[in-house]
Amino acid sequence: MFDTMTMTKVVGGVCGSLLIFLLGKWVAETLYHTGGGHGDHAQAAYVIDTGSDDDHSDEEVVEIDVAAVLAAGDAEAGGKLFKKKCGSCHKVEDGANNTGPYLYGVVGRDVGAAVDFGGYSGALSEAADVWTAENLFGFLENPKTYAPGNKMNFKGFPKPTDRANVISYLESLGG
Repeated sequence: MFDTMTMTKVVGGVCGSLLIFLLGKWVAETLYHTGGGHGDHAQAAYVIDTGSDDDHSDEEVVEIDVAAVLAAGDAEAGGKLFKKKCGSCHKVEDGANNTGPYLYGVVGRDVGAAVDFGGYSGALSEAADVWTAENLFGFLENPKTYAPGNKMNFKGFPKPTDRANVISYLESLGG
């Protein structure tokens, strides 16, 4: 099989490779990681004034009159948005579940109460008890931040008018 000289060469090759690997890592760490405080003494050659500070604490938060936005909702525009953004996972026929639960009669329905849909996460019921228009308005803005941990993989509708239109469409379905 193997004679002593061949075995010595194999062991020497493995040990040599390990030594090169460890030394290479040490040299790389020494060259590229200079430790803390690197560059503290340096100054910027020039500064570009963008007209704004990094501190945004003085910015005013704009409050939205949710009731007024919801009252101005357009069911027809909401139906188009629903088909484009929601229709692949949700159906509007009563009891017709898909990847997501059916949304017929969702406005005013208890959260997690779609018949025969078992794919709910507990995160939704922690966020709200009933799908009021106001709760849907908050949820549809960004489902992941409204109910962290929910299974819905949708970025949301950032525009308040889009959310109001979709909610108006869902209300028009009845239930």
